[in-house]
Amino acid sequence: MPSRSQYALMSTKDKNIVMFISFISAVIFFDFLIYLYISDIVTAAFFPANADPRVAKLQGMGLFVIGYLARPFGGILFGRYGDIIGRKPILLISLLVTTGSLLAMACLPTYAQWGIFAPALFILLRIIQGMAYGLYVPLSWVFVAEHVPRQYLSVACSYVTASFFVGVLFSNAFFMWLSSFMTTAELTEYGWRLPFLVAAVLSALPLLVWRMVGETPFFLALVKPKTGKNAGKPLTLLFKHCKHSIFIGMVLTLVISSISTVIVLLLPDLIEINFSLDSDLFGFSHSLGIIFIIFGCIFYGMISNHENFGKVLVIGSILLIAQMLAFFYHLQAGGDYILIMYAILGFCAGVIGMVPAILVELFPTNVRLTGVAFCNNVTQGIVGVLIPFGLGYATTLVSFSPALYIAFIGFIGIIMGLYFYNLPELKKIDHVIV
Repeated sequence: MPSRSQYALMSTKDKNIVMFISFISAVIFFDFLIYLYISDIVTAAFFPANADPRVAKLQGMGLFVIGYLARPFGGILFGRYGDIIGRKPILLISLLVTTGSLLAMACLPTYAQWGIFAPALFILLRIIQGMAYGLYVPLSWVFVAEHVPRQYLSVACSYVTASFFVGVLFSNAFFMWLSSFMTTAELTEYGWRLPFLVAAVLSALPLLVWRMVGETPFFLALVKPKTGKNAGKPLTLLFKHCKHSIFIGMVLTLVISSISTVIVLLLPDLIEINFSLDSDLFGFSHSLGIIFIIFGCIFYGMISNHENFGKVLVIGSILLIAQMLAFFYHLQAGGDYILIMYAILGFCAGVIGMVPAILVELFPTNVRLTGVAFCNNVTQGIVGVLIPFGLGYATTLVSFSPALYIAFIGFIGIIMGLYFYNLPELKKIDHVIV
């Protein structure tokens, strides 16, 4: 820390910052996932009726994918301002934009009322929300990392990562309640507005304690007149000095995005393509797996605070590969122990909880948010668009496709772990480039 020893203990203020960002992260991820849960209903409200259910399904998936396509624009174009004017103002902007776009969606007229203008406005608001989400995710890691002492960097970032999955659990519970509370006709007529309204209110809650949140010590320690003629051009500095860090960062983000997208979001639908399981038991198993991902994220974050990052990543990746393959062999054998296998798989997938800390350390302070935002959003955009369709098609041909893909990602994790295991200590987190 600029003004504290790296061996300092976490203060109450540090813990409050971690809790504050973790709460926002859970809410923001719930906001982003709304389309995944009610895509069919939103499609029916905002698009003309289509006799072909496959076209309607593609329209709903398209709304979700648009959010991923918008992420790089928000993260890269606006994230760089976090390296120029500060982390706190950009955090405020992302919250205000998210809240405003969700509130506008909740109030939009439907296709039956405004015709083609309704889906056009909805898509525009979806793009704006996706840009705000792309801005927030890297900012959450950077904001926490630049507040806590360095010895707590890994565990603090793991709490933030775990909180995204808390948002998934809340989404499961909320939409389960919503579907039991309203009929499909009621949801299509007016009920679809409720999730957006709830999301807008939750997104606005952090603003009530905004005065208690301070700028990060690292940004305050930057002496801009001494950072060179490119001080206000973080993208220029990033691509001039950090090409190697960009490559490593994108590979690490590939690991995070692939594991979270496949195991958390896509796995239930991919399994149902080739395997028949009790729907209630399977739904509970998936939620249990997410709970154990949360535990796994925190566990790996704590372990990597005390052990070599590379060694922990290698071991964690090997365990994930083994459990993912065992999980699908178990499904092929009948899936009698789906609860236990899903819980173990979730815990093993928690290895991604330790990765954001090293991602933050790859970049100097004055280009950190720009670098993390570029790596995270470009890679997440590619994975979010290609993997659902590509892996979905591959699974229709080979039932083990999800396991094989995660095994491939696990091998990448092993390679990255070996790389960091043999790498000298990274530069201090407070260094800058000129």
